[in-house]
Amino acid sequence: MPHAPDPIRRRCANALRMLAIDAVQAANSGHPGMPMGMADIAEALWRHHLKHDPADPQWPDRDRFVLSNGHGSMLLYALLHLSGYDLPMDELKRFRQLGSRTPGHPEVHMTPGVETTTGPLGQGLANAVGMALAEKLLAQEFNRPGHDIVDHRTWVFLGDGCLMEGISHEACSLAGTWGLNKLVAFYDDNGISIDGDVKGWFGDDTPARFEAYGWTVIRNVDGHDFAALDAAIAQARKSGRPVLVCCRTQIGHGSPNRAGTADVHGAPLGEAEIALVRQALDWDAPPFEVPAELRQAWDAVERGGAQRRQWQQRFDAYARAFPELAAEFLRRRAGGTLREDTAAALARAVLDAERRAAKVATRKASQEFLDAVAPAMPELLGGSADLTGSNLTDWKGSRPLTGQGSGNHVHYGVREFGMAAVMNGVALHGGYKPFGGTFLTFSDYSRNALRMSALMRLPVVHVFTHDSIGLGEDGPTHQPVEHAHSLRLIPDLDVWRPADATETAVAWQQALQRGDGPSCLLLSRQALPHADGGQERADLIARGAYVLRGARDERVVLIATGSELQLALAAAQRLADEGIAARVVSAPCLEVFERQDEAYRRSVIPRHLPRLAIEAGRSGLWWKYVGEDGDVVALERFGESAPAPALLEHFGFTPQAVAERARRLLA
Repeated sequence: MPHAPDPIRRRCANALRMLAIDAVQAANSGHPGMPMGMADIAEALWRHHLKHDPADPQWPDRDRFVLSNGHGSMLLYALLHLSGYDLPMDELKRFRQLGSRTPGHPEVHMTPGVETTTGPLGQGLANAVGMALAEKLLAQEFNRPGHDIVDHRTWVFLGDGCLMEGISHEACSLAGTWGLNKLVAFYDDNGISIDGDVKGWFGDDTPARFEAYGWTVIRNVDGHDFAALDAAIAQARKSGRPVLVCCRTQIGHGSPNRAGTADVHGAPLGEAEIALVRQALDWDAPPFEVPAELRQAWDAVERGGAQRRQWQQRFDAYARAFPELAAEFLRRRAGGTLREDTAAALARAVLDAERRAAKVATRKASQEFLDAVAPAMPELLGGSADLTGSNLTDWKGSRPLTGQGSGNHVHYGVREFGMAAVMNGVALHGGYKPFGGTFLTFSDYSRNALRMSALMRLPVVHVFTHDSIGLGEDGPTHQPVEHAHSLRLIPDLDVWRPADATETAVAWQQALQRGDGPSCLLLSRQALPHADGGQERADLIARGAYVLRGARDERVVLIATGSELQLALAAAQRLADEGIAARVVSAPCLEVFERQDEAYRRSVIPRHLPRLAIEAGRSGLWWKYVGEDGDVVALERFGESAPAPALLEHFGFTPQAVAERARRLLA
């Protein structure tokens, strides 16, 4: 569309500024500085380049827009409101209030048009890398000559804080390596953070840094000059690499007394200063009012609808030419719906694991499951943080991702945090079921992205191997102690710690079928024996915990997960030899178990019997299940460097020690 005269553009940008100012003032909370500083960039992108339809926020081929500096959320809410999304003015007036659709930081699924939940700085940028990766892979998989049904860009706003966070290095290095040429980031280079002028703590040569990553860098763009911004965007669209547009801006632009200072970063301007801003911007409309001609200039419904309808026509032609591909694309876009052969493959893999009854490390059982299922599940996008040979996240026929070609297995390098956040972006974009692996102890590196995955209820699968001191000689730096319970503290995150190949297969089955949140699979390095439980065991495993061994006249209950289940079984046999009947409960996923009805939970772990939990980690949450009269065989300290058998003996994880702790409960 032809660009409007500069005065109209300036007034359109000022509408964004004033809505942000008014909302922050009404809430007496928020960050007006960034929206005021980036309003001109937002006008240049959203009114002239962004491909989107406010009437259909989930249109598959829309451009993605990510506000990585999410504290400036009012900029995004103002853009959505003025463009025509279902975000009425009343919601802007309720900014940061309970139950509003305008929370302090953008939240996906809450506000139409918000593509990801941002707030922790840098993660939005990493999510955007995942979105751009998904777009590139889907285009390679589905596009055909003359039929480009996947052809959109990912645009990102980011600030100094995003670039200070280490995750920006991890994700942006990958973006350059992968050649994500549909990714464009606008750097709000205003030189100010909460503590003031960033020169004292952020002296990086940011353009050179991104050039070293393999990005195209457009330097020294005046973020308040529309002609300069238009030229930069036009140049960015021609690049064959990801692009960083370095925009020199003034935080709080338009505020006579606070512009360019930290004072405008995260606090309301106050009525007196707002009055001065109105004079400086020649803005005479009352708070929360936008003149009709500016509303008309911002309204993107007609233009966006035309773009979507044009795409639909292209897709209809594609569907006529390639009906099977079109059906598969729509299924993948819908998310959560498995193909019939996929569901059958999942069930068959579980049955095969039970029939084999093999002694195997659960990390190897995981790979065997992938070998069986992956051919029937094209949406799988696996990976590992430089530990593929240890995590065993590849499978027969998997193809490594390269910068120039397609692939379905990603070598993320030693970038656990970046990997987790990129997978979140892939899941948000749609079309793939991402999973990635590393050692359990390194879940600490990726923890905040795990939390964001749970907060957004994304169906991402995290494979964490080497799950206990059973990994042996690598020592306490690599031996997880607190990690299983630490992950269990995150709401909506399912943490599976399977005890054998069958439990591993069921854990994978449940994780891949889950559509409302992420899952973690905690897998062993050492081989674990098969725990025979009969034909119905798979259904019981899927309930999170179940009675593996019952006995007449039970006197004690032994509860275990993972590699410690074999200890519980061996201890129960010792007790039986002494005439003490013990029930053995396997509890591979406490979160799923908690979602069962109370009657089932009590039938598995009865309260009238003494209970002993066994897990090679901190005792943590187990006291909820054993009660104050129960006991936990746990590890309340860091491990040691030694062969696994010696460590287990040293720390009391033997059948004899477990049996003795059970006897004490009966004394």
